[in-house]
Amino acid sequence: MIVVDTNVVATVMLDDDRTAVGRRVLARDAAWVVPRLLRSELRSVFALHVRHRGAPPDAILVAEQVADVLLAPRECPVDGALVLTLAMASGCTAYDCEFVALAQALDVPLVTWDRALLRHFPGCAVAPEEFVEGV
Repeated sequence: MIVVDTNVVATVMLDDDRTAVGRRVLARDAAWVVPRLLRSELRSVFALHVRHRGAPPDAILVAEQVADVLLAPRECPVDGALVLTLAMASGCTAYDCEFVALAQALDVPLVTWDRALLRHFPGCAVAPEEFVEGV
């Protein structure tokens, strides 16, 4: 089991320069869990793909429906006090610390490309490329 951040999930759902790596993460460990916040963040990523990358709106709406079906059983609540404690101590956003709090609570890795999370939470956060290599 692993916690994955929004950008890792998005790479699996959309074609971009990191899709192959995201799919390798999924192949290595398909037991993904996410904080409930992920769905809102994922919708923002989807909207940006339409606005800035020319993704067809119909395809994005299908991706949204697929995400709803796939992610609903994988969503977990997080401890709000822990999120705030992590955010205040690290300087990272509370949004990002939701992923860290969930990973810490479950004692599993957080797979993320977020540089700040990788820097501030080295015992928890791991880059997708390192995760697929088993480092």
